[in-house]
Amino acid sequence: MSELPNISEIEADCLMEIFNIGVGHAAAAMSNIVNEEVRMSVPSLHFTTRSDAADELGADLSLCGISQHYQGAYATEAILMFPETASFEIVRMMVGDMIPAHELGAMEREAMCEIGNIVLNACVGTLANMFEKDLIGSLPVFRVGSSQHILNPADEEDDPILLMLRIDFSLERQQIEGYLAFILDMSALRDLREQIRIYISRLEAGIAPVGLSMP
Repeated sequence: MSELPNISEIEADCLMEIFNIGVGHAAAAMSNIVNEEVRMSVPSLHFTTRSDAADELGADLSLCGISQHYQGAYATEAILMFPETASFEIVRMMVGDMIPAHELGAMEREAMCEIGNIVLNACVGTLANMFEKDLIGSLPVFRVGSSQHILNPADEEDDPILLMLRIDFSLERQQIEGYLAFILDMSALRDLREQIRIYISRLEAGIAPVGLSMP
């Protein structure tokens, strides 16, 4: 079993700040697309294993998952997940009320991939900017299934570590809870921890990283 990292409070706070900036950018982009206020926040994050994350989400919960692979400063797979029951409202938000309900299913993959692309690239882009490193993403892949199917814990001989974020997604009509998982091998995890330490050192020295204004 993978050994979970012992993240300090200040490291966790920095990651929370970075990801809240990222989902803030995503919410602004989506608000412009749908002409409706979209609010997003990251109220919590933690490190876990892929199999434990699948258990936490629940074996009986059907999820929509949008994943992208990133290479550059470090390699990771990012997966944005929503309960499948919420996908209808999300797709309706993206395509508008003029589309008949029976046609929404055919648009689900395209609409959810667009949302995933916006949210994942906003979060990863914010990380890349603040760490002043390049991360290049693949095209989004859409899947529907159980948490085990989306996270594929059985496909790895080991049980890789995930950085797991909860995302609160507020629409005019309802509140949706989603999840964002970053799958990290040990090399990627070491690189991420090192970049966080550099980021904290810059802040303590009064040097504002790209994408963040100092007070």
